[in-house]
Amino acid sequence: MGDYPIKHSRSPVELTDQIFGPATQHEALQDEIYCQIMRQMTSNNNRLSMERGWQLMWLCSGFFPPSQNLMRHTQRFLESRPREPLASVCLQRMLSMCSKKPRKLPPHLVEVDAIQQNSTMIFHKVHFPNDTSDIFEVASTTTIKELCYSIASHLKLNSADGYGLYLKTPNKVMSLDEERYFFDSLRQTSDSPKKGKRVREGNHANVPYLVIFKRKLWFNVTPGKDQVADLTFHFPQEMPKYLRGNHNCTKEDMITLGGLLFRSKVDSDRSQFVMIPRMLSELVPADKIKIMSPEDWKKLIISSYNKQSGITLQEAKIAFLRTISSWPTFGCAFFEVKQSCEPSYPSTVMIAISKQGVSLINPTNKELLVMHKFSRIFEFSSKGNFFQMTVGTLMKSNFVCETTQAYAMEDLLRSYISMYERQRDAFRPRNHMFS
Repeated sequence: MGDYPIKHSRSPVELTDQIFGPATQHEALQDEIYCQIMRQMTSNNNRLSMERGWQLMWLCSGFFPPSQNLMRHTQRFLESRPREPLASVCLQRMLSMCSKKPRKLPPHLVEVDAIQQNSTMIFHKVHFPNDTSDIFEVASTTTIKELCYSIASHLKLNSADGYGLYLKTPNKVMSLDEERYFFDSLRQTSDSPKKGKRVREGNHANVPYLVIFKRKLWFNVTPGKDQVADLTFHFPQEMPKYLRGNHNCTKEDMITLGGLLFRSKVDSDRSQFVMIPRMLSELVPADKIKIMSPEDWKKLIISSYNKQSGITLQEAKIAFLRTISSWPTFGCAFFEVKQSCEPSYPSTVMIAISKQGVSLINPTNKELLVMHKFSRIFEFSSKGNFFQMTVGTLMKSNFVCETTQAYAMEDLLRSYISMYERQRDAFRPRNHMFS
């Protein structure tokens, strides 16, 4: 709090880690934090010390409440200081925490920075798949689910169902658990690379990251029904999968879609026709570009483009979605994996997870090898770079594969199954005959 000099230069987050870290893990220490803060702010004439004391009280009151034995004393302490700007805010935060679960990890850098600037409102940037972003207010106890609903409401989406928040770091992209507190999730992910390593004094590292909001579960997606969702999420998320060659499609489909993608980039600027041969990687699936010469692609794409005259750039994107939405792999998440447990399959297969279940696809010819509905998946898990699932009812078989995205596969599969379980539970009370 500034009462005594610190021997070594330490960042504010290192100090808050030392103060709140043990208390978030051991409930018995939580009252001690409150007592120490109140004791040091009683009869204290040091202005800097008092300012830091109130900042610590603000953090503490949004992390865990005092015990019932200490609650009355803490409440009196805050109520007896009406001239202190943070007193009423701390009281409100503390009382609110009585009905919530305590935080699991120490304050995030964003929280510490905010209160150091005497701001009790915290804002965080969220990125969207169409390369736009926006700023949203986030409280110390905002959950991932609450933030998702806030974002969906701000964007005026028809529904928040099916969307999720992701954390992108230089090494990976992780889905965030909707039941967890936002800042606990950020803290866990940004700290994980440093786990087990001692951080040098005064050099508390923070991993750079982006928070991304995008569609996670592809159900009730009808192109044209929600234009904001189509243009902000569905098109920018589905278009790269198409261009990577994940779908099995005809030459006619590719020509039609090539014209639509060209219009989505140049709108009505016909002078860009000459650029089509150089743009093929943005118009045609990667594994199909060489089936024709660039000039042949150019002629056919221009012909397709001309047939679509009169539609806007936005309408072209929605028309693209309407076309691919009829395919069985629309909305799938694709994972390339290595396997050796099924000798009749290639050593490398593509796993596609969708609302229908889990499909295994031959990556060379895009032919479906097998499709397992969720009702046939008995259990599944990931460990390191390995993913395994047990499939079947009476005769069970075990499928094991290797991929760097094993955890992402487990998380997505669990999310789809949880969604169906929630729908089933919601349906049962109205239909007792199925219970």
